[in-house]
Amino acid sequence: MKVMTIEMPYVAKCTVSECAFNVSDACHAKAITVGNGLHAGCDTFLGAPGHTRAKERTAGIGACKSTSCKHNEDFECVTDHIMVARAGAEVNCVTFVRR
Repeated sequence: MKVMTIEMPYVAKCTVSECAFNVSDACHAKAITVGNGLHAGCDTFLGAPGHTRAKERTAGIGACKSTSCKHNEDFECVTDHIMVARAGAEVNCVTFVRR
């Protein structure tokens, strides 16, 4: 397997405890995708009873499709870190700021 080391913003906190990638309010996916062009949802959210075993990993933001966010440049997030939380029935990037 080829391993890449790149700089990217990270998920500082995720309070969505029912996500398979969440352990102790931290996201442990390799990278997440935010947004669908209409809202800043966490597209990587996976509601599952088992939580990841990759607890040493901190999730980065691989892509952001929320082009109306001021932190979005060329479909990439340019802030230092984000936070993810439930907003009603949706799981969203709560760091989203409209341009």
